[in-house]
Amino acid sequence: MKVDDIISYTKMVHAEGANLQRGMNYGTRKGYSIFLMSLRKNAPYADAIDEKTGTLIYEGHDQPHYAGGPDPKTVDQPLQTPKGTWTENGKFFRAAADFKSGLRKKPELIKVYEKIHDGIWSYKGFFELFDAQLIPSNGRKVFKFYLKPVEKKILGRIEELPHTRLIPTHVKVEVWKRDGGKCVTCGSDKNLHYDHDIPFAKGGSSLTAANVRLLCAKHNLEKSDKIMSVLPWLYVGAETAAHFHRN
Repeated sequence: MKVDDIISYTKMVHAEGANLQRGMNYGTRKGYSIFLMSLRKNAPYADAIDEKTGTLIYEGHDQPHYAGGPDPKTVDQPLQTPKGTWTENGKFFRAAADFKSGLRKKPELIKVYEKIHDGIWSYKGFFELFDAQLIPSNGRKVFKFYLKPVEKKILGRIEELPHTRLIPTHVKVEVWKRDGGKCVTCGSDKNLHYDHDIPFAKGGSSLTAANVRLLCAKHNLEKSDKIMSVLPWLYVGAETAAHFHRN
């Protein structure tokens, strides 16, 4: 799976081999946890992206609604359950605190999926949890988890990812509506991916819908093959130009 792949909820659950009914899933898979996020209007939680730093600010989750109990939106988000065990909020809060204090050497690695449309999700990539806070909000206290985008390389190596590489939610939503949820080349609605028309590595922007489109896996691969076939000629051309320049 690649960043910006589009996936249904059913396929997402199958790919992770876990029941992802909760938005926060600590230690679901060996080596990483999972967050399900949404920046759509009327989303149940106030997730956000800091446009200057690329930091994902993920809001903790409310207590379950109990018959005869208070509105979960009116009480503090829980650190522990009534039985004294850690909630998902508590597990991630403790992980962030342990990293900040040096008790753990590496931050919690979190795989993030973003809701684009009903039943439609986009794989957002891996993030590292570097901080967590419990802050006042509308008369109660809520958790805020702070994550930075990273790239998981072969053999588990982790590298920071330029936040400008990430396609903002409003661009994804605009592209999804503009392209009708289908590949712009063949009209397929299967195995879709958000694709940069001009590749990011060649200066293409992620910040505007004009440079982003929907492609199916077949045509995304064909595009990649075309780009790779051109590279040797570019290299030869550069070497030839250098030769004449030197002589």
